[in-house]
Amino acid sequence: MLCTRCHHFEAAPDGVLCTQCAAPSGFQAPPAGSPKIWLRSPVGLGWAAVTLLGLTAAVDVFALGADFLMYDVTGDVVGGDLGDDVLDRADLADTLTSVAASAQAAVLLACAVVYVIWFWRVRVNAEVFAPDGHRKARGWVIAGWVVPFVSLWYPRRIMLDVWDASSPEGRPRGHALVNAWWTLWLLANVAGRFMSSMAGEADTSQEIHDSMTQMMVADGLDLAAALVAAAVVLRLTRMQDEKARQGPPVPVAV
Repeated sequence: MLCTRCHHFEAAPDGVLCTQCAAPSGFQAPPAGSPKIWLRSPVGLGWAAVTLLGLTAAVDVFALGADFLMYDVTGDVVGGDLGDDVLDRADLADTLTSVAASAQAAVLLACAVVYVIWFWRVRVNAEVFAPDGHRKARGWVIAGWVVPFVSLWYPRRIMLDVWDASSPEGRPRGHALVNAWWTLWLLANVAGRFMSSMAGEADTSQEIHDSMTQMMVADGLDLAAALVAAAVVLRLTRMQDEKARQGPPVPVAV
């Protein structure tokens, strides 16, 4: 019989795995010329994604501080205080908010690239765990984020399939963490685009002061989304690592 894991080599006479897959670690390099997909460890990519998500959260905290400073100083200006100290604080707030916006854009780009690479890795692994357990083609791991309209639910659907395929045999994990991640992601994106547009159109001190309240909400949602996304990466990476090292379930004779 063929190996129940790689479906490429003959299993050992007294087992269900070939000699390659029977090694201590479930993450092994594929043999030369193998046409099959192969389990590859998501741990390194997982930690890289978590690190960048943590950096995203740190930049959001910085942005929140800059937003509050701008809110505070524009409140003073609206109240009629135009002293040198207030003007200096206004210049500082303007500089910090500009730096925060640039830093958020740069970190988001780097984080998105690494996150999608990690997502691809865990999706391929999930196809090894459960070849028939996926409702969307693998290409949607990337396209699902950028195609209009379907981007509202395709990544979540793919993540749920990967999550289920990576759960321990007979003990499926709940979807609460994935649902929280996707809800916060959608809210953060909608709020971020809407509030940034409002802040960009603000001209007077009063308008800027009012827009900073919305910007703090948007940055707070982005912070929460980054932290929950990091929790999803850590949990799913650990699930796949543990499942790969356990190997496929051994059939019981009846």
